[in-house]
Amino acid sequence: MNRDPHRHDLGEFLKARRAELDPAAVGLPDGGSRRVAGLRREEVAVLAAISTDYYARLEQGRIQPSPSVLESLARVLHLDDDQRVYLYELAAKEEFRPPRRQPRLKAQPQLQRMLDDMAHTPAFVIGPRTEIVAWNAMGAALITDFGKIPEKQRYYIRLLITDPRMRELYADWEGVTRLAIAQMRMHNTNNPGDRQLAALVGELSVGDEQFRQWWGSHHVAVRDTGTKHLRHPVVGDLHLDWNAVTWAADPDLQIIVWTAEAGTPTHDSLRLLASWAADPSHSTSDSSA
Repeated sequence: MNRDPHRHDLGEFLKARRAELDPAAVGLPDGGSRRVAGLRREEVAVLAAISTDYYARLEQGRIQPSPSVLESLARVLHLDDDQRVYLYELAAKEEFRPPRRQPRLKAQPQLQRMLDDMAHTPAFVIGPRTEIVAWNAMGAALITDFGKIPEKQRYYIRLLITDPRMRELYADWEGVTRLAIAQMRMHNTNNPGDRQLAALVGELSVGDEQFRQWWGSHHVAVRDTGTKHLRHPVVGDLHLDWNAVTWAADPDLQIIVWTAEAGTPTHDSLRLLASWAADPSHSTSDSSA
């Protein structure tokens, strides 16, 4: 019998969260050596006031949990806001889920014009699977020349994992990569059977042990805003704020915009990078990082 892939992901998510939870954090004694990390199934069940059999079937993806059970599990497992949203999305009944639209693989002309008009601001457009759909000259100068990457390989997460220059570009490469993986999982909550995503995850899981471990941890995060420290090969250290702006014409697409406060060294460095990128004697591939 085919099971709902959302229920399968829900079970894997619950297992990952209980494996990370220290028994002492929920008021349980350590109880000596444990065969598995974190809480046992029966401990979660007791704390959530449900039977062990019921909880076991939840982790096996065999049953649909009620809202009250979800709330109890969110409390017991100490889920943060993003994790709660992910939990409820996975548990939503199939008939109430809107059909998932496939993101456009090409940017609309007006979107590309808007990007091109941002002469001093790095920006690129990203899809739920981290596919890079569009970018401007500053985005290419800051990160890499996306145009030289075959479209089928043009995924931000794939660059982070497979391109060694990314490890040099991001001062906290591990933090950046783990966050990108958590965001990719979160932004594909309603599309667990997507073949393109499965192929990407499969490729990276086979080729990289760290990716396989981090994807398997089932962490989630919303792609919204943050700050990153970049070590750029042309203009040096950059401390940039980034914001993800949803494109209303296709809500699956987000515009990632990088900015710096006026008067800061990073703001001045962006102006320098813009001048460098505009010089026809340079190519954006020279600044790939």
